[in-house]
Amino acid sequence: MEAEIVEAELVLPSYFSFKKVQMYEKYPKGQSRGRHWKHLKQIIQAENYQNYPPDEPNYVNIESPPSMHPCKRICDITGFEAPYYDPRTNLRYANTDVFKIVRSLPNDYVQRYLSLRNAQVVLK
Repeated sequence: MEAEIVEAELVLPSYFSFKKVQMYEKYPKGQSRGRHWKHLKQIIQAENYQNYPPDEPNYVNIESPPSMHPCKRICDITGFEAPYYDPRTNLRYANTDVFKIVRSLPNDYVQRYLSLRNAQVVLK
């Protein structure tokens, strides 16, 4: 038995799907490169929210109830989460290094830190 030989012209695409497409082929000169994100201020300016009825919710009049979760406790010195607080000064601290700093602070500085978070206490 002889094998049949079929002659055919091979047609290849201009690019292969498994090859990386060059940027200049994908985005010819003058075309944008995809999605552009808008800031809230741009959205508000683009939409005429003055024309909407006041009871319809939009970006300007969103109201939400207070959070049900307790607020995070932040270290008064470093700004990290503070699992501890000093009972003598009522300052919150994140670790032992900060605790040493808290204990070495004079009372004036302690009062200033407490006044920053509206927890002013007269220390004895």
